[in-house]
Amino acid sequence: MRITSIEGFNLSSPLERPFGWSNGWIPARVVDLVKIETDEGITGWGEGYVGAGGSFVKQHFGDVLIDADPRNRNLLWQQMFARVYNGNNAGGFGCSAISAVDIALWDIAGKAAGLSVSDLLGGRIRDKVAVYATGLYYTEGEFPTRLLDEAAMYVELGFKGMKTKVGGLPIAEDVRRVAAIRDVIGDDLRLMVDANQAYPAAAAIRIGRQLEDLDITWFEEPVNAKDVDAYLQVKSAISMPVAGGENLRTRYEFKDFFARRAYDIVQPDVINAGGITEMRNIAMSANANGILVNPHVWGSPVMIAASLHLAATIPPCPPAYDPRPYEQEPVMEFDRTPSGIREGITAEPFDQQDGYLAVPTGAGLGIDIDEDAVRRLASG
Repeated sequence: MRITSIEGFNLSSPLERPFGWSNGWIPARVVDLVKIETDEGITGWGEGYVGAGGSFVKQHFGDVLIDADPRNRNLLWQQMFARVYNGNNAGGFGCSAISAVDIALWDIAGKAAGLSVSDLLGGRIRDKVAVYATGLYYTEGEFPTRLLDEAAMYVELGFKGMKTKVGGLPIAEDVRRVAAIRDVIGDDLRLMVDANQAYPAAAAIRIGRQLEDLDITWFEEPVNAKDVDAYLQVKSAISMPVAGGENLRTRYEFKDFFARRAYDIVQPDVINAGGITEMRNIAMSANANGILVNPHVWGSPVMIAASLHLAATIPPCPPAYDPRPYEQEPVMEFDRTPSGIREGITAEPFDQQDGYLAVPTGAGLGIDIDEDAVRRLASG
């Protein structure tokens, strides 16, 4: 089998109501997809961070990939990484482009073998993965009615946990928002907060201490994503678990965070970290260091499927007779903000039941991409 063509798509879906977090507001959802075709008629789909789609892949990796055997994933990953590593481009778009290609190669390999990606990874430890609702962003005129109605909706839908934003308002206002959400959802559900790198360590500690009585399951990205010392400063000063990692690339960027135990929970992102191949390495390194792995997911069905297959194979941390989500078993983010891309490019969008997503069982990623819908969203 040989790769014959690579095509990239930059998808965009306008939002009826823009929403935001600590570092900005967005008017549309955007995703980059990569389609890889083979001479045996098998097609693979991958996803990368916006800007790391087809043109970047063709320019930097085209001569490595065209006419190569797509099943030789390890060799192709190393060859792509060498291209961006030597130019000091592995930390940004370069690694995200590798991620897009790598996911597509796993999709092809599974389809060729008639096996799911999780089967190729050695088989599932779990057939369904616990998920929490990501939403509760900042919107115009949101507080209290819109925000609290959204939180109540997630309770009605059966989620066992949800995540909201902090860092976009003064600390006292954000604390008031989080407290109001806790009042609405009650004491039994998990509640997480995400600052998206909003604070210096001192401010992160200040808000963290004010939130401690609200039983927050984790404080996500409280400080700059690559400031390991700031993470350690925050982690040593507050009682709630500290999480991060969605913006790091490859095991090399995670190395010091793991060695110094700067995270309680790590959240690698399959479209940033280096695809399925490298995220598996990162997850096993975290597991060996006693750090729980909860994948970060905020994209299309391609990303959701890839993350599910990975999460299905990550062992409990630590091994336990009856491992529980949020404690020893991974939980996965399930974005609930509006997205015509997430809901519009497969015949059957992912949907949770009682706080879980089923792991796809079909060959490859186990999803059927509607290419006509992809091209419509890519055409503007």
